[in-house]
Amino acid sequence: MAKKSGLGKLEAAVGHVFADRTLLERALTHISALPGTPADGPHYQRFEFLGDRVLGLVIADMLFRAYPAATEGELSRRLAHLVRRETCAEVAMAWDVPPHVILGLGERQSGLRRKEALLADVCEAILAAVYLDAGFDAARSVIEAAFGPKMAEPGRSVRDAKSALQEWAMGLGLPVPVYREVERSGPDHAPIFRIEACVNGFEPAWAEGRSKRLAEQAAAVAFLEREKVMQGDPE
Repeated sequence: MAKKSGLGKLEAAVGHVFADRTLLERALTHISALPGTPADGPHYQRFEFLGDRVLGLVIADMLFRAYPAATEGELSRRLAHLVRRETCAEVAMAWDVPPHVILGLGERQSGLRRKEALLADVCEAILAAVYLDAGFDAARSVIEAAFGPKMAEPGRSVRDAKSALQEWAMGLGLPVPVYREVERSGPDHAPIFRIEACVNGFEPAWAEGRSKRLAEQAAAVAFLEREKVMQGDPE
């Protein structure tokens, strides 16, 4: 179980002190922690559903205001990158969520609390808990603080680079690009992956990321930009 005495530290990281801390506790509770794993029990799944919608609305509004000249397509691409699983998991890690996640015994032993998918779900559930505890403005404040700095990060506005690279390679009559992990560094709980994007007849391009998926996308971007197939979106 999560240590209730430690939730104050999590609240400080999130940027919201709960009037009803049971909402935060529910946002941290995985279904496996409940007897019989009831589908409608007090775990985070319903909160995840709500938090996803709150996050999407706030991010859409932030982008709409920040990029007044952007097209609908560019705004949609930026939105997709900011609300994706990897980004939500990054935010959860920044909040140091893993020690607070409440899991069943088997899931604790499996290392589930540091899995990207779970952390993304819990991030969204925490946003829902903030919304339910104090309303939309409080949720907006938390989201702006956590996700706002990521709006200008490299690659946030780039469309699915792996798909773009595959389309380009196939257009030249070449096989589908291959992605190879060439190095993994950093601690087990926060690894950094170095991935090469390889296309027949071309030098590989490499990039690093906090997950294999992020590193593969970044490597595809590096390849496309090097070959002048794609330029980074203007800010």
